[in-house]
Amino acid sequence: MLTEELNQTVLALPADERLELARRLVESVVWPATLNEAVAAGIRRLEDVASGRTKGLTEAEFRAALQ
Repeated sequence: MLTEELNQTVLALPADERLELARRLVESVVWPATLNEAVAAGIRRLEDVASGRTKGLTEAEFRAALQ
């Protein structure tokens, strides 16, 4: 399967399945312990936003925060 086809297939999955796939992919990579903890925290934060537990930024808020 070509990368673009794989991307389209994965992006068509429901959000919870994409999050689970992302988690498995990250866990499949061997990381030093401290980096592994940071990645796990990042995944938890992404899940919080995706599930609605945490409100994400709008594009305008994001761009304003960069300046």
